[in-house]
Amino acid sequence: MRAPDGDATCDHGGCAGWPRRVAAAAAALGAEARDPRPTGRTRGRLRVISDHLRVTKWLFLGSGETDFGPQLKNLNKKLFTVVAWDPRGYGHSRPPDRDFPADFFERDAKDAVDLMKALKFKKVSLLGWSDGGITALIAAAKYPSYIHKMVIWGANAYVTDEDSMIYEGIRDVSKWSERTRKPLEALYGYDYFARTCEKWVDGIRQFKHLPDGNICRHLLPQVQCPTLIVHGEKDPLVPRFHADFIHEHVKGSRLHLMPEGKHNLHLRFANEFNRLAEGFLQ
Repeated sequence: MRAPDGDATCDHGGCAGWPRRVAAAAAALGAEARDPRPTGRTRGRLRVISDHLRVTKWLFLGSGETDFGPQLKNLNKKLFTVVAWDPRGYGHSRPPDRDFPADFFERDAKDAVDLMKALKFKKVSLLGWSDGGITALIAAAKYPSYIHKMVIWGANAYVTDEDSMIYEGIRDVSKWSERTRKPLEALYGYDYFARTCEKWVDGIRQFKHLPDGNICRHLLPQVQCPTLIVHGEKDPLVPRFHADFIHEHVKGSRLHLMPEGKHNLHLRFANEFNRLAEGFLQ
């Protein structure tokens, strides 16, 4: 996880703004908080080759409806069926407790595809934010015949030293803003919330010890579906080079920059984002 505020400019090899971002990580989390609720599902007539949208949750500890309210409510129901899901151990997909083995992103991708198949969808398009964007990339690479199109934002295919420092900065949830912490405590209870946050930090940092910090960079050339990468130019959590790298290595992908967008651009600029996603996915 990364800090919602701070210096958003960083070169690929390093960044003088690290301390500022790390220090801001816990205190500024409240800027993007939402009240957790059970995952929502809305259904409508399908139009694009029996396509539907599956939205994947952000980072950790939220829920589908928490993080995609404007999409669940306002995406065109005449064009799409929208399904939001909570990965195992998150939101209301409990038990089991959340864990982070080395293949947890691959496991999430398989769970999501298996769920959609169980719901009898023949083909799907993906909306993936942050950790959900990583999950979407892996799903598109590993299940190419099942994924029609994909929109991702706030995702990274590898972990840098900068990322690792920011992750460590949010390990202690007692340092988070009350606005962020309290709703999650209400959903999970403090002990599960705090324990899962620490486990997530350890789980995501494990990729830093792999060659090139690899999460899914080796899978990007295998993505075959049309892909739209959206990046907020004021996103202090995911530096621009992550979006550029994905764009460079996913063949035929498009990169759309939102000048005022931060990490939660689909919430802050929901109408603009929804129009962009609908136009691309039709």
